[in-house]
Amino acid sequence: MSLPQRVSTEKLFDVAPPEVFFILSAAAQYTGAVIAIGLFDEMSPATVAWLRVLSAGIIITAVSWRHFSPRWTRQDFMAAAAFGLSTALMNLFFYLAIDRLPLGKGVTIEFIGPIAVAAIQTRTKRNTVALLCAAVGVVVLGGVEIGSEPLGLVFILLASVMWAGYIVIGSRVALANRGIAGLGVGLIIGGLVITPFASSDAGIAFTHLDLFVAAVLVGVLSNAIGYGIDQSTLRRIPVRRFSVLLALLPVCAAVFGFLFLDQTPTIVDLAGMALVLTGVAIQERERIDRHQIEPQTI
Repeated sequence: MSLPQRVSTEKLFDVAPPEVFFILSAAAQYTGAVIAIGLFDEMSPATVAWLRVLSAGIIITAVSWRHFSPRWTRQDFMAAAAFGLSTALMNLFFYLAIDRLPLGKGVTIEFIGPIAVAAIQTRTKRNTVALLCAAVGVVVLGGVEIGSEPLGLVFILLASVMWAGYIVIGSRVALANRGIAGLGVGLIIGGLVITPFASSDAGIAFTHLDLFVAAVLVGVLSNAIGYGIDQSTLRRIPVRRFSVLLALLPVCAAVFGFLFLDQTPTIVDLAGMALVLTGVAIQERERIDRHQIEPQTI
């Protein structure tokens, strides 16, 4: 990439509203989720999660090799490893959960993690109101019924805890001068850790090219693109604001369902979307001081 092109890309990420990138991230992640659910009939959710995490880690590391210089410190690797482990477990538990729970209900319960992070870091009345609007809107969108799937509930609550870790630790990794290399290294480590969960039918993916390619595509869309955008966004805005903006994901899911799955939203759904958008709109738009960190490229 030439210098003018690189500067132009950096300027675009710096001046464009973060909400735009959340929508792009959601589009990539939900496209990957549709593909992944289709693979559950051929492979276990754990195997799909494993291939998603590991393939994305390898691809990201391969394209971000220039960010391995200067030499990484022990703290760099520890942060990347913790980030990758929380991300891999989040993906694993989420897939195990949505194999038992409706996707909308699962996303709603999992959102407890980001809401908790935002609540801990909320200090003003305005941000408190914004947080409450977003939280109530997500609950209205997803509902609270979980049927008779206690194991699914356990898995989604564990995914929620890991999502909180993904946000908090991911912010530290994003602020390091490593591009998206920290994400790549972390996903490789996380993928290796969850390997035993995928051992039962991992061979199926390696003997069926179409399944393997589909699983890798899930990794590219959901992790490499989706989480790569998250890393850029976390460099620009505080963790609290990032956590509240995540409420846009269920709204995007409802819109995608209407456009591509013929799922027409109800009046209640529209009310939930309005609450989420209100919360996102009224929160304070503080940014991270870019002068306090070294610039990096995506």
